[in-house]
Amino acid sequence: MSNSMGIASAFILSALVLSPLAQAEESPAFAARNQALAEQAQAQFAQQGDDSDSSERTAAKTASSDRADS
Repeated sequence: MSNSMGIASAFILSALVLSPLAQAEESPAFAARNQALAEQAQAQFAQQGDDSDSSERTAAKTASSDRADS
């Protein structure tokens, strides 16, 4: 009997501790913050992709000009 009471107590305490986190995900401020962070991350990812594309093109041009010189 005491074992089941301990398990029930642990479950109730964990539910009480984690409930503010679950409610925060539903708030408009939390959703707006996550949207802003996602847009910022996407912009940085796009910028990194553009930078790597230009460096790959430069490397390809260098390699082709080296072949033309020899």
